[in-house]
Amino acid sequence: MGKISIVGLGPGDYSLISQGALEALQSSSRIFLRTEKHPTVDKLKETIQYTSLDYFYDKEENFENVYSKISEFIVELSKEGDLVYAVPGHPRVAEKTVSIIESLAKEKNIEVETIASMSFVDAMFNYLAIDPADGFKLVDAFEIENSFIDTNTSMIITQIYDRFIASNIKLKLMEYYDYDQEVCIVNGAGVKNLESKKYVQLQDLDRCENLFDYLSSLYIPKSTKSVYNTVYDLEKIMNTLRSPFGCDWDKKQTHESLKKYLIEEAYELCQAIDNDDIDEMIEELGDILLQVIFHCQIGQEEGYFDFKEVVSGICKKLIYRHPHVFNNAKIDMDTFEKTWEELKQEEKGESSITDGLKRIPKYLPALIKAEKIQHKAALVGFDWDNIEDVFKKITEEYKELLDECEEGNIKYIKEELGDLLFSIVNLARFLKIDSEEALNCTNHKFVNRFEFMEQSAKKLNRNFEKMTLQEKDELWNKAKENKL
Repeated sequence: MGKISIVGLGPGDYSLISQGALEALQSSSRIFLRTEKHPTVDKLKETIQYTSLDYFYDKEENFENVYSKISEFIVELSKEGDLVYAVPGHPRVAEKTVSIIESLAKEKNIEVETIASMSFVDAMFNYLAIDPADGFKLVDAFEIENSFIDTNTSMIITQIYDRFIASNIKLKLMEYYDYDQEVCIVNGAGVKNLESKKYVQLQDLDRCENLFDYLSSLYIPKSTKSVYNTVYDLEKIMNTLRSPFGCDWDKKQTHESLKKYLIEEAYELCQAIDNDDIDEMIEELGDILLQVIFHCQIGQEEGYFDFKEVVSGICKKLIYRHPHVFNNAKIDMDTFEKTWEELKQEEKGESSITDGLKRIPKYLPALIKAEKIQHKAALVGFDWDNIEDVFKKITEEYKELLDECEEGNIKYIKEELGDLLFSIVNLARFLKIDSEEALNCTNHKFVNRFEFMEQSAKKLNRNFEKMTLQEKDELWNKAKENKL
């Protein structure tokens, strides 16, 4: 087995290659360059012989495959003896192949040495005359979709090879920055006679006059404007509200005192959805998110939990309950609901179906709770075979209610009325109708018809309250005729 020496070629100017890197290159007869598209290579050709691996870029469909194949190639070649693998810049800065090679080499007990040179990041800060001590984030253009964008710190985006990539970068950044945010296109940082910089507004990043190549990067300074579009922003605001200098009302709230607000906001969101009002939905979803962050802030102050734990919990739960998506498990989607329930039981350590029934929150609206109970029972086969049996059960419960009403026994009247309602929920389930929604529709219809009755009475110069029941019924029937 040979040793792999990974050397950095610096940002591009020959004078910025480290002495150690030059010595490693000049003393080796087996040199492989990830790419020869680097300004330093023209000078190196005079003293070294090398093999370029640029052909991998033509063979593979995407950069991930390129990096993996190059890394595997280098590790395999090292079995024949020592070699030098050279990469642009600093081996530890934005160079994916290095981490892959080290991981593969570790598995095969192959020695790896890294020899640094100046990185393009150092060259950029030097060229822009900026001190990086205030903090910055380094992002690969091909990974920006999965990157956290923090407008409160400066950022460098690498590998902006062309206008197409620049356009994608612009669209992503515009989700976080204002259109007029100043950004700097930097070309050839660290390469004398090639260095150039151009400050433009973000909205103009991909315009024709802005040229990009393999030496292009983008510098975005810390934003001076607050966009407020991440959960992190909301967390900071809530932290301020609960601080000693915050709001007295917010500071005195507890998990218990906030319960009613969460319920109210949930119902207001349902109303926004029913109204098909997108603006209202955005507002109400924000109100619900506020409640989540509020509880997390209290949990953090008390030392019990924080937002990260909440997110971690739900992520783990979703992955666990979707083994067919995340673990390639084979699941019959026709019985997925039963599988889901079984996974929940296993997750919560429940030993019986009854445990699952008792887990249903007692504060749920009764119709919703009844539907959930019936659904869980149906999953294990305790259900009517057909809808005709459901109708028979409703008729049976209705007759039993009539009998108890004739007897005048309040206790049993209440019980039989509950049985009748439970049976009607069962009917709604068979009809695939949400009983809660159905009843709310009727409530809405009743209010509309009642409004029609009152307005009609007013047009007739009549006092609605003093009208006879027969007269009110006539107005009710007119409301029905008007499809209200």
